[in-house]
Amino acid sequence: MEPLIHGMLLAFGLILPLGVQNVFIFNQGATHKKFTNALPAIITAGVCDTVLIYLAVTGVSIIVFSFEWLTLLLYLIGFFFLTYMGWVIWKDKSEVSTNQEENLFSARRQITFAVSVSLLNPHAILDTIGVIGTSSLTYTGYDKWVFTLACIVVSWIWFISLGVLGIKVGQINGNRNFLIRINQISAIIIWIMAIYMGYKLYSLLF
Repeated sequence: MEPLIHGMLLAFGLILPLGVQNVFIFNQGATHKKFTNALPAIITAGVCDTVLIYLAVTGVSIIVFSFEWLTLLLYLIGFFFLTYMGWVIWKDKSEVSTNQEENLFSARRQITFAVSVSLLNPHAILDTIGVIGTSSLTYTGYDKWVFTLACIVVSWIWFISLGVLGIKVGQINGNRNFLIRINQISAIIIWIMAIYMGYKLYSLLF
């Protein structure tokens, strides 16, 4: 019971703060009328988190991030991609329509962006390694797998809930101006994250 509760509380504490991944999932929910249309982003984010948690618990990720150049590369790629992603979402305000779902992010585009905000976010990856990976060292055998599964389940429940919340908010305020504002706010938050990532990169270099 202890590893189960520990894993659930830890995963919830890590995933709750506002981040690029959460913003993107909520945005896809709010700008689509149907839950199934936002599923590509939700499922992709869940799978990426599952992989990261597994790597953190098994210790593989610690070995990878022992190379400083790899951390720098991730910050660099993350900075440029988040800048680009913010621009794309901001520009898409002209395509928002309450009548034409085809103008919104396609499944392929959702998957591409969800993978990027999940795996090109050094801050989130290092948090997963540092917190979940380190905490998992407390357990062995069966307890360790219970802890790991608890973290993974919370991650999936959170992304599904965030998508549903976005859908509900979009349905309640399903007018074009509101959806444009959702995109603009999402883009601004993503740009702030990009600036933060650029600052971290600068700090590591100088």
